[in-house]
Amino acid sequence: MKLATSSYSYSSVTPIHSVFLHKNRRKLSFNIFQGTSSSTTASNSTSTSSSTQTHQLLSTPAAMVSSLRTHRHAHYPPPWFSVAPMMEWTDNHYRTLARLISKNAWLYTEMLAAETIVYQKDNLDRFLEYSPEQHPIVLQIGGNNLENLAKATELAEPYKYDEINFNCGCPSPRVAGHGCFGARLMLDPKFVAEAMSVIAAHTDAPVSVKCRIGVDDHDSYNELCDFIYKVSSQSPTRHFIIHSRKALLNGISPAENRSIPPLKYEYFYGLLRDFPDLRFTINGGINTVDEVNAARRAGAHGVMVGRAAFQKPWHTLGHVDTAIYGAPSSGVTRRQILEKFQVYGDSAVGKYGRKPTVRDVARPLLGLFHSEPGNGVWKRKADAAFLHCTTMKSFFEETLVAIPDHVLDSPIGEPSSGGEDPFANIHTLLPPAYESREQELLYA
Repeated sequence: MKLATSSYSYSSVTPIHSVFLHKNRRKLSFNIFQGTSSSTTASNSTSTSSSTQTHQLLSTPAAMVSSLRTHRHAHYPPPWFSVAPMMEWTDNHYRTLARLISKNAWLYTEMLAAETIVYQKDNLDRFLEYSPEQHPIVLQIGGNNLENLAKATELAEPYKYDEINFNCGCPSPRVAGHGCFGARLMLDPKFVAEAMSVIAAHTDAPVSVKCRIGVDDHDSYNELCDFIYKVSSQSPTRHFIIHSRKALLNGISPAENRSIPPLKYEYFYGLLRDFPDLRFTINGGINTVDEVNAARRAGAHGVMVGRAAFQKPWHTLGHVDTAIYGAPSSGVTRRQILEKFQVYGDSAVGKYGRKPTVRDVARPLLGLFHSEPGNGVWKRKADAAFLHCTTMKSFFEETLVAIPDHVLDSPIGEPSSGGEDPFANIHTLLPPAYESREQELLYA
């Protein structure tokens, strides 16, 4: 039976029953979404009625903009948990998967250079388009040219992101090299304040800055406070995401910048004390919902998680709604998530000529069965399937036979507990209180 990908929205609440054959998965390997458990049977019967509804994908910019516009001032859960913007990772495909797993997590785009947006103004959907289900969603922009930052923000405004974030934390040589942007901008808070004012002037969305606690030898707590003070006092910025490591711009790789500079959570909690009128989200070294809740108990307004949310999406995002937001368990299974993702994926593959490929679309799925039986075989089959599969349907037909039914059909279990609380004694470690040199800073 042909899968009618163009007439259904991947985000519908129940599985799309009518497009999957009623055969045993082991007899017909392509029927990977028809499980044998009673829970799967129940969900399939529920989905029969929903399959008669029409869920048309928003394929035109006008339709998308109209729909997204209604979301700008919608009521969303507070940003207690967010997924970090990660270059080449938090793309549309990953965010689609993330939203299928967690309804409450705040999602960030990859960093988009302002120049990319400006120079691709006739091809913006490829870079800025997203489905309404991805709300709440934040666009991260990078750049060091005020005119291009203004133009890029203006071009992005019709897409109605829920916040615009400015990158002052990336240590990649491609980004933070001489004359570039990212973490290097922390050395020029006056420019950052100007950039934030320009961005805010061209959007109705709130604006925020993501930064490190320092750069190279400019790593004292007072220097961090000077940066926060100047940017917040000279621009509308009231939200800062703080990666609690400094950036080393010479001699180490971006990966090493995520592990070699020591974490200094005490700097983050010092900011909470010294800037009570601002909002701060902590980032860096936090990988579990237990650690997220521990950071929040210590006072963090929000917590941002990076690699763990990509490398182990089921075990990380799967607990966000219940353990952090207190929502009842949805009972969703990985089979149901993949069922919806297939509809999305087959509408996305080849949308822009040869791109994206099945490999591009399926890449976020490779951590979905982390530490589960069959995971190794599944990944090997995926590597082979990427060489010739041209649809997500054929990719799943070829690979998911490696995953046992009980893994596909089990809802997320209880989060693992225990371990050390990295924030238990944080308030005894705080640096001395910041005293702003107000006149000097304002006119520096």
